[in-house]
Amino acid sequence: MKKTFIYSVLTATTLLATSCNQEFLNPSAASEQQVVNDVNGLIALANGLQYRLTIGRASPGYALPTAIGLTTKELKVLNAGNGDEAFLETGATSVQNPNSVISNLWNQSHLVKANAETILANVNNVQDAGTKSGLIAYASIFKALALGNLATGWEQAPLAVGTNAAFVPRADVLKSAITTLESAATALATPVSANFTSRIVPGIDLANTIQALIARYSIMLGDYDKALAAAAKVDLTKKSAFNFDDTSRNPMFDVVFSNRNVTEPTNTDFGLPATLKPDAADKRIAFFFQTSSATNNLGRASFYTANNSAIPVYLPGEIMLIKAEAHARKGNLDAAITELNNVLTKTTDAWGIGAGLPAYAGDKSAAAILTEIYKQRSIELFLQGFRLEDSRRFGRPGPGTADAERTRNWYPYPTTEKDNNTNTPNDPAI
Repeated sequence: MKKTFIYSVLTATTLLATSCNQEFLNPSAASEQQVVNDVNGLIALANGLQYRLTIGRASPGYALPTAIGLTTKELKVLNAGNGDEAFLETGATSVQNPNSVISNLWNQSHLVKANAETILANVNNVQDAGTKSGLIAYASIFKALALGNLATGWEQAPLAVGTNAAFVPRADVLKSAITTLESAATALATPVSANFTSRIVPGIDLANTIQALIARYSIMLGDYDKALAAAAKVDLTKKSAFNFDDTSRNPMFDVVFSNRNVTEPTNTDFGLPATLKPDAADKRIAFFFQTSSATNNLGRASFYTANNSAIPVYLPGEIMLIKAEAHARKGNLDAAITELNNVLTKTTDAWGIGAGLPAYAGDKSAAAILTEIYKQRSIELFLQGFRLEDSRRFGRPGPGTADAERTRNWYPYPTTEKDNNTNTPNDPAI
C-alpha cells in the first residue's frame, strides 16, 4: 500500500501524495516536514485521523458496518441502484475487486494507519511530555482500529508502507495492533497534558480504549489470557466515543438512517436465524429498532439517529462478552456464565443498553454457552462491524452450506491494490 499523507481536520490544510512516487504540494500549505516537526501540525494530523476514519460515505465509519451488515444479514438493500451494496448482500462471486464499499474500507484504513504511523515516527519532536504521551496514545488507537478493520475483512494485508509492500497473515496484523496498543499503554504512564486534551477532538477515553482494543484483538487472535487481563482493566462506567455535529456528520445516519434509500436492518430479530431469535422481552429490541413508523428507516439503531449521534468506540457489553468467551474457551464455564449473565440481566449501562432478561438457564456445555455468547454478541453489538469476524470464529454456517448465515468468508482484494502491488495475493474463493 502506497502512502498518502493527510494534514487535515475540518479547516486544516491538506498535503497529498499521489499513488506514484511524485509528490504535489499545495503552495499555500505546509510541507510534510514542516508539519511533522511542529507540535501544532502533529495535533492537527491526529485530529485528521478521526475525520478520515469516520466522516462520509467513503469512510470506514460507513463502509465497515455496511459491508459486514450486508454480508451477515444484519442489513438489507432497499434500492438496487446502490449496486455495490446489493452485491455485498448477494455475496459470493457478486462481490468483485472494484466494489466501492470494500475498496473504501481497505484504502481508508490503510491511510489512517499510515498517517498514525507518521505521528508515531515523529512524536519525539514534541518537547512537552504530556502532549507526547497523548499523541502516542491517540495515534496508536487509530492505527490499531485501522489494522482491526483490515484483519476483519481480509485474510492478509501489508503492514509496511511502500511500493509492492509484502502481505502478512491477518494474525500478524492483529499482533501488530496489540503491540502498538501495549506500547501506548506504557506511554500513558506519563499523564496526558491539558495542552493535548484541550486541542484534540473530544470523546475518546485513551486509557480505557487502549485496554478495550487489546481485549478485542486478543480474542480475535485466540489469546484468551491477554483478552481477560486487558478486559479486567476497562472501567465499564466510562464512555469512549466518536463525536459528530451538523458539519462532521454521523456517517451511518447521514447515508442510511436519515432516509429510506440505501439499506436498513433486515428485521427486528437482528438478522439472526430462528434458532437464535431474541426473546420478545429483550429490551434491546426497543433500543435498536423503531417499529412504530417506517418514515425514518426500520432501525433507529440508537447510535445512528441524528447528525450528532455519538458512536461508541467500544461498549461495556462487548467487554463482558469478551470475558465470557475467553472463560468458555478456556473451560472455565461457571465464570463464563457469570459474565454472560452480566449482559443478560443488565438493565442499562453507560450507553443505555440493557437486555433485562433472566439469567442463563440453558445447557452448561461449552458448545451451548458459546452459542449463547454468539447470540448475545449479535444483539448487544448490532451494526458495530463485528458479526463477520464472530460468524467465522464461532463456526456459524458459511456460504455454500445449509442455512448459511453469511454471504462470504473474506473479501477480495480491491482493484486499487491489485493494480499497484504485485505482491497482492490471489483472492479467496468466497
